[in-house]
Amino acid sequence: MGNIDVFWNYIKQYFKSRLIYRMDFVNEIFSDLCMQAVSLIFILVVFQHTPAMAGWTKEEVIFIYGYFLVPFSIFQTFFNLWDFNERYIIKGEMDRVLTRPLHNLAQIVLERTQPESLFGIMTGMFIMGYAAVQLDLSFAWYDPLIFIVLVLGSVGIYAGVYVAIASIGFYSDSRTGIAPMIFNIQNYGRYPLDVYNKAIRFILTWILPFAYVGMYPSAYFLERKMWYVYTFATPFVGGFVFILGIAIWNFGVKQYRGAGS
Repeated sequence: MGNIDVFWNYIKQYFKSRLIYRMDFVNEIFSDLCMQAVSLIFILVVFQHTPAMAGWTKEEVIFIYGYFLVPFSIFQTFFNLWDFNERYIIKGEMDRVLTRPLHNLAQIVLERTQPESLFGIMTGMFIMGYAAVQLDLSFAWYDPLIFIVLVLGSVGIYAGVYVAIASIGFYSDSRTGIAPMIFNIQNYGRYPLDVYNKAIRFILTWILPFAYVGMYPSAYFLERKMWYVYTFATPFVGGFVFILGIAIWNFGVKQYRGAGS
């Protein structure tokens, strides 16, 4: 209960501080919606020139994109570590974090929480709902539970990968690191793997498993049975990647010698 109280107090303080500048808060939500709209428009433009993408219809690709937005929004809300190197390593705030009783990563996650990113969940659900109607999909009573488990697995993959990448900051003074490159690679997960060559499919499945944040989980609801083994592996892959990311983080913290080193 103690950690939940701390989390809730952080959320309250966050909204108090952000609502002082309400237009900035609204602008960030609007900006996120615009970026999501641009990505959706890009998919629609592609399908103006082709009836299908490697055997996947426009509505199926839109459904995958809708799913992709749900775990991404949760990840973006709680694991906003983009400026970790600059703020916590270069500016020395990691020293302050290490003096607090809460686990250092939990402390940073709470400080960087962005609840406005959760609006992306509604956008993703709306897009999935639209595509499901167009595809005339039917759902069983247990599908919402499967959806939640798959989303948690996808969030675990995002969190594990980016926590591991942020850990590089314990060894490097680079302001940006490789996070922007990984961000570009993750976007490949919003499209069917069939459109890529074997090398990229291997990377997205086994090295940087971003196929599990979009296509593989979506395959279950789209009844693409040939991908089911990957679909149901999503929670396990997510758990493994998340635990690995935390282990790399904890090892990096042990190597950290302070801002003055």
